[in-house]
Amino acid sequence: MTEAQPKPEMNDDATPADASEAASTQGAQAEIATLKDQLLRALAEAENTRRRAAKEREDTAKYAITNFAKEMLNVADNFVRALEATPKDSEDPAVKNLVAGIDATERQLQAILERFGIRKIEPLGQIFDPNFHRAMLEIDDPSNPTGTVVQVLQPGYVIHDRLLREALVAVAKGGAQIAPKVDTSA
Repeated sequence: MTEAQPKPEMNDDATPADASEAASTQGAQAEIATLKDQLLRALAEAENTRRRAAKEREDTAKYAITNFAKEMLNVADNFVRALEATPKDSEDPAVKNLVAGIDATERQLQAILERFGIRKIEPLGQIFDPNFHRAMLEIDDPSNPTGTVVQVLQPGYVIHDRLLREALVAVAKGGAQIAPKVDTSA
């Protein structure tokens, strides 16, 4: 803001014109202070707009492939299904080569996804988290605490720090209860 301006002293020989000039000077200084404040606010708003635009550009670059990545996850799932469906103990060299080729292609696809910031969620054995998992069924399993992921029906994926596809899971019920987390940071 502005510094307090000394008021001109009125002596006996001061004229009304001097008083009017002093009032005019004070009015001009108040207007200057108002304009400075408006300028600073406009500069701050411009900086905030620049920062928002930079963040939006960064997010656009990071997440532009989201729709494409979601479609590619179906391809990754099909490679895994193909590997699970092939006979593991076949002696036929053609089958062995086919399995090796599918396996190599699936690994290469996972490496490409990782290179673009797409990671598979590995929830098996973890506590169910509704932010990353969708519980499709509950399984009676007294060997695991209630709410523990005991089976992954479909893997989930994240792109950078955002959920791309939630994992479809089965959770245990009937086991020991999970102790609530105690906040010890206080």
